Formats: sequence, structure tokens, C-alpha cells
Amino acid sequence: MSGMKSSGSKLRRAFSLVELVVVVLIVGILAAVAAPKMFDTSKRAKESATKASLSVVRNAIEMYYADKTKYPPAATLADELKGYIKGPFPVSNYGKMDASVLAGNSANGTTGWVYEESTGGFWVNDTTYFSQW
Repeated sequence: MSGMKSSGSKLRRAFSLVELVVVVLIVGILAAVAAPKMFDTSKRAKESATKASLSVVRNAIEMYYADKTKYPPAATLADELKGYIKGPFPVSNYGKMDASVLAGNSANGTTGWVYEESTGGFWVNDTTYFSQW
């Protein structure tokens, strides 16, 4: 029986198929748990950036009102607020995704922002998030 290999005398130098399948399954389960959390991060970042932009512009509108006792005109909002906002007028991450402003008090998605001149209200021009932020 010199041609037969004894199981105790030789060292294994490779993984068995069962071991490889188990490792692949474990990695797959970990990826399935972690992937949704990683993909949701971009949505949360987009929301946070939009909320920060809303806060900056709303504060600038209130500072303008405190200085001039009237709200800035909707037609020239970005220009009127240049002295109150450092840098360019913010771009919306929702709606049309630009820095344009719609005069009014309801969202329609045609511009980046909605501004109500009589109250100083400033919102993102997106029908989903208009009333939430």
C-alpha cells in the first residue's frame, strides 16, 4: 500500500470547496447588511446641504430685514443678499437644482428656490420637501 496517502502524514495546502463557500456566504451577508447604510449616506448629505443652504439664506433675509425694515424683492433676491451671504448664492439640491428663485408661496419644481416677498419665507422648490423644511 505504498501508493496510498495517509491523512495524517501530509499537510493540507489549499482550502476545501466547502470552506470557500462558507467564507463567500459570510462576506455576502455582511455586504447585504452594510450596503443600504452606505447608499443612504448620499441622500442624507444632500438633505443636510440643502437644510444648511436654507438656513444661510433665511438668516441673510432676516439680516436684510433688520437693516432695511422690509424684505428684499423677489426679482433681485440674490443680488440684494450679496452683502449678507459670503460667496455665491446657494444652489438648491432639489427641484431644478440651480440658484434661481420663484416668487410665490408654493412649489412647482421650475426653479431651485421659492421666496415669498411679503413674509420673507424661503423654501426649496420641490413638492416633496417644500413644507417639511
